[in-house]
Amino acid sequence: MKHKVVFKSIGTVLCIEAASMLPSLVVALINHEKAAIAFALSIGIIAAIGAALMRIKTPISRIFTRDGFAIVSLSWILVTLFGTLPFLLSGSIPSFIDALFETASGFSTTGSSILTDVEALPKSVLFWRSSTHWLGGMGILVLMIAILPSVSASTINIMIAESPGPAPGKVVPKIRETAKILYSIYIFMTAVLVVLLLAGGMPLFDALIHAFGTASTGGFSSRNAGVSAYNSVYIEAVITIFMFLFGVSFTLYYMILKRDIKSVLRDEELRFYVGVVAAAIVLIVLSINGTVYRSLGESVRYASFQVSSIITTTGFATADFNVWPTFSQIILILLMFLGACAGSTGGGIKCIRVILLLKIIKREIAKLNHPRAVQTVRINGRRVEEETLSGVMAFFFFWMLIIAASSLLVSLEGKDPVTSVTAVIASISNIGPGLGLVGPMGNYAGLSALSKVVLTICMLVGRLEIYPIMLLCLPSFWKRSSI
Repeated sequence: MKHKVVFKSIGTVLCIEAASMLPSLVVALINHEKAAIAFALSIGIIAAIGAALMRIKTPISRIFTRDGFAIVSLSWILVTLFGTLPFLLSGSIPSFIDALFETASGFSTTGSSILTDVEALPKSVLFWRSSTHWLGGMGILVLMIAILPSVSASTINIMIAESPGPAPGKVVPKIRETAKILYSIYIFMTAVLVVLLLAGGMPLFDALIHAFGTASTGGFSSRNAGVSAYNSVYIEAVITIFMFLFGVSFTLYYMILKRDIKSVLRDEELRFYVGVVAAAIVLIVLSINGTVYRSLGESVRYASFQVSSIITTTGFATADFNVWPTFSQIILILLMFLGACAGSTGGGIKCIRVILLLKIIKREIAKLNHPRAVQTVRINGRRVEEETLSGVMAFFFFWMLIIAASSLLVSLEGKDPVTSVTAVIASISNIGPGLGLVGPMGNYAGLSALSKVVLTICMLVGRLEIYPIMLLCLPSFWKRSSI
């Protein structure tokens, strides 16, 4: 690992984090909040440390795979740690563990919270809380690549480490242009959502907060009751649609702009994603219609919102699905594992990996019938390399192993199994609400410090998809590279 290159890059990321606090400082000044001092101090501290790291002189500009993983994992850890400063210095969240949990939940776009009364917080703190969502959605490092002219073409290794999915790539030959395109689409879609929410009568501040939470598939709200506080079918419909849209790979949106509609419609992951959402809505509607809700319209309204929210790992809730039939709850749990499309802002295992796992199973069954036949796995007509298939299987194994180990640790405080297990699943899949005590009408405030630390790690591991964080545990990873 090239230590100077890594720390110089981290310095740049910290400066971006400091700059991202400026809008929150403006909000504090407009509303004459004491939190303005907290933001001013936080910006000063983070900018000073970032600037000092950026002054590190290094003749090496090329970033290799190991360096990319180091930059991403260490940047996310440090950004999360420094992101706690506004909460701590303003006194909004006096406990460091709680502030760390809330900040990690924000940047990882999980949406879990230890706050029981968000409306009591200063608006500037709420704005920063949701800003962490929006920054974490597309990725802070991708933003760095997009806006800085000094980064080299080798930063594809940073994008590989930070982007969700088994095989992120370029939409255009230059990686910096790819990052610009992705962020431009992200900004445009967020802006459109803000306008539509304003059209539904939502105040500007609330529209920004909920747009940040929807675009990043994060789920933080400025209201204690969340989206349901507005009791608006229009607002729920708009957010339902946009949650679904932000769960689609952004590469497909670029293909739409290039008018390559046929390739988009043939995309296997998109068709799988749409099919699962449609099937889940139909099954849940059949389960809750006449039992939980009296009318078909109500059943469709709440089922579609929750399915879109859970599969995209947004975590918004307009209904207490803790009281839904067990059949519906099991469907939601399965959606928690599944997640959205690779290359989207959603979390979870990702649809593409599930498709590949199903094709691997199909191939193994076919081998039993035709042992000598050469069976290949294809996606969108293209052959998938065996190395990629092995990586998908290893990822799934690691994912399940982490869930099992974390569930055991969380269970030490004696909560019921449903609460313990779904809290872990909701954290590593970056969803937010689970079932039981951490359901849509509850939160994570009642958990112990140990559980909060475990879940914080799960959130970061889930957002970075395991390997960048796991590599930090290897002593060989820290050895200085001679190249």
